[in-house]
Amino acid sequence: MGVDDRPSSLFDHQGGTEAPWYRGRELTAEKREFFRLRSRRSHAAKLAAVARTAVSTQAISRPMLDPADLMPAVAAHQLPALSLFSGGGGLDLGFTRAGFAHVAAYETLEAAGQTLRQNRPDWTVHAGVDGNVKGVDWRAHRDELAVIHGGPPCQPFSVAGRQRGREDERNLLPEFVRAVREARPLAFVAENVAALAGPKFATYLQDHFVGPLSRDYRVTMFRLSAHDFGVPQVRHRVFFVGFRSAAAASVFERPSPTHRADHLRDGPAGHLGADAQTLGARAALGLDDIGTDALAPTLRSTLTGPRHTTSILSSASAQKVWAAMQIWPNGVAPTRRKASEFPTENGHHRLAVADCAVLQGFPSWWAFHGATYMSLGQIGNSVAPPVAYRVALAVAGALGFASLV
Repeated sequence: MGVDDRPSSLFDHQGGTEAPWYRGRELTAEKREFFRLRSRRSHAAKLAAVARTAVSTQAISRPMLDPADLMPAVAAHQLPALSLFSGGGGLDLGFTRAGFAHVAAYETLEAAGQTLRQNRPDWTVHAGVDGNVKGVDWRAHRDELAVIHGGPPCQPFSVAGRQRGREDERNLLPEFVRAVREARPLAFVAENVAALAGPKFATYLQDHFVGPLSRDYRVTMFRLSAHDFGVPQVRHRVFFVGFRSAAAASVFERPSPTHRADHLRDGPAGHLGADAQTLGARAALGLDDIGTDALAPTLRSTLTGPRHTTSILSSASAQKVWAAMQIWPNGVAPTRRKASEFPTENGHHRLAVADCAVLQGFPSWWAFHGATYMSLGQIGNSVAPPVAYRVALAVAGALGFASLV
């Protein structure tokens, strides 16, 4: 499918090489030849696997971790929630497990909308053109919602997205502000990359996000790390939680860690107040004990760049961690069986989409719609559901439903 033929929702997410935020990599002739030869070897290996001339040494893994166990479903209080920028459903799933009932979900990526529909057929999902939040009159929901939640596109503020901030056409923070101010929910939850809360965007954040919302809401900002809640990945995010009621805001407490990761050699220092241990990536995926394990590096979204990719590798330093764990982060396979049929050159474990979902905190039964790169993009762009779940529980408690949490 050519650039001009792509659906507008997909085009918005990737932009193409003509997008103002895109900067091509400057490669030497030697580097270009290196990548060219590696691509040819990979293609030849794939053809050999298809022709059954290659013998796989990779067993089909059976994960030890089912992230659903990190989100025990509570009694449904059915507080109404509206989901914006829903993606693959990270926030939606966490809030649902915490007892909330969604009145609607909005997402421009059609494949992500299909993911939501196939996992939750009873939800009202607006996807593709209908999922574009621009122009929606949110006053139709005025004073009827307990919570509006969403993760506005993070690319304008992430290093991978070139950090163009307000100049980036993908910046939809103002649309989240407009939705909250028009619908007037009891509370809101917004999530984004930790860089948004850094000094580079401090003025913009205050003038165009926190400031306008603070006119009607008591706003709290805090950072959470996925490994503190049992998710076997290094993933730091910033959350903004606001309450219309001063009483609710006064009793709200940011989620406390439920797990610790200090036992992992390459992991961060963990929290002494947490009892349970976060599994390393190998243990979570049910791989053999090789004497080395660590948290998975942050999974890169495959929808960040202008070209399709099935690599979740985020940096050179991340490559060292993956290599030490003998896990191959490039060329993720659509299924575990396909991964077992396409061995890597160095014998490291080839990841499947389902493996990446586990490392992101999605339950084994949550299925992603679309091609491999599209499924990985939904995973990499999402909030880790167990983190969303803990935030949702804290919000429910502040709104007077502490008995359910």
